[in-house]
Amino acid sequence: MTDEPLRIGVLGAARIAELSIVGPARASGHRLVAVAARDRDRAEAFATAHGVERVAGSYADLVGDPEVEVVYNPLANGLHGPWNLAALRAGKHVLTEKPSASNAQEAAEVHEAVAKAGTVFMEGFHYLFHPVTRRLHELLDSGELGELRHVEAMVAMPAPPDSDVRWSLPLAGGALMDLGCYSLHALRMLAPWAGGAPRLVGANGGERAPGVDERLYADLEFPGGATGTARCHMAYHTWQMSCRVVGTRGEATAMNFVQPHLDDRVVVRAAGGERTEELGRRSSYTYQLEAFAAHLRHGAPLALDADDALTTMRLIDECYRAAGFPARPRTALPTTA
Repeated sequence: MTDEPLRIGVLGAARIAELSIVGPARASGHRLVAVAARDRDRAEAFATAHGVERVAGSYADLVGDPEVEVVYNPLANGLHGPWNLAALRAGKHVLTEKPSASNAQEAAEVHEAVAKAGTVFMEGFHYLFHPVTRRLHELLDSGELGELRHVEAMVAMPAPPDSDVRWSLPLAGGALMDLGCYSLHALRMLAPWAGGAPRLVGANGGERAPGVDERLYADLEFPGGATGTARCHMAYHTWQMSCRVVGTRGEATAMNFVQPHLDDRVVVRAAGGERTEELGRRSSYTYQLEAFAAHLRHGAPLALDADDALTTMRLIDECYRAAGFPARPRTALPTTA
C-alpha cells in the first residue's frame, strides 16, 4: 500500500472539470498528468490554466498513455459509454461523470469490460460522499426520524441554451440523464432503511424536442411500504436540488444535496423541534476523489461500482419507457478516434 498520488488523465477541456477534478486533485495532492480535447488549442489553454503536465494528441492517445493511471471522463453524455469502454480496454481505472452510458445495454457492456479489465470503475455520484447526504442517512440510522415513509428528491435548473448538448438526443441528452439521475440515485441509496431497492410505479414527462425530455417525474415504492418521488426539470424557473426524507417521527431536508458547496444546510424537524445543521461547504467532488484514491491505494471500501452504475442505468431506461420516451441512442466512435 502506498500514498503515491493518482496519475489522472482528463478527457476534454469542459468547464465542469475545473470543479469536478482540477480543484479536488489540487486539494488532495494528485497529479493531472494529461488532458486531451478535440481542439488542441483548448487543451493547451486548459493545461496552462490548471497545471496539467502535458497535452495528449487525442482521446485515444490519452487512454493509451502508460503514464495515465486513472481516466476521468466528463464528456457529453453520449461519449461516456464509448470512452469508458476504451479506457477499460486499455487497462485504466475510470472515474466517469454520470450517467455511465447512454442506455442499459451499453452500461451492461461497460460492466462486462470492468470485469475483464480487473480495474476500478466508478460513476461520479459525488453527492453521496459529502457529510450532507451522510447526515440524512445517519438520521435514519439513529432512529430519530423513525421508520422511513416517504422521500422526495427534486433536481431542477433554468434552461440551458437550445444549442446546448444537453438537449441533443444523439448525444444522449435530456433532463433525466443530466439531472434526474441524481434524484433516482438518491432514492436508490435509501434501500437499507426501506426494506430494499425501490421499484418504479409510474412516470410522466414533458418534451422539449422530439424524444428529448424537458422534465420527468417518477413515482417509486419501496418493499417496506415507503413511497418516493424522483423529479427533474431542465427548464425550471429557478435552481432547486433538494432531498426530503419523511419518517414516522420526523423529517429532514437537505437543501442542496447535489451542490452542498453552495448550501450545506440540513433542516431537521423532529420531537425536539426544528433545527438547522450546517455540514460544511468543502466540495463533494473532493470527498469523492479522496474516497476513490483511498480505495485504489489502501483498499478502502467504495460505495459505487459498475454494479451500481448498471442498476441506475436500467432504472433510467425504465423511467423513459414509462413516460413514453425512447431510451437514449448510443454513440459510435469514428474509426479514426
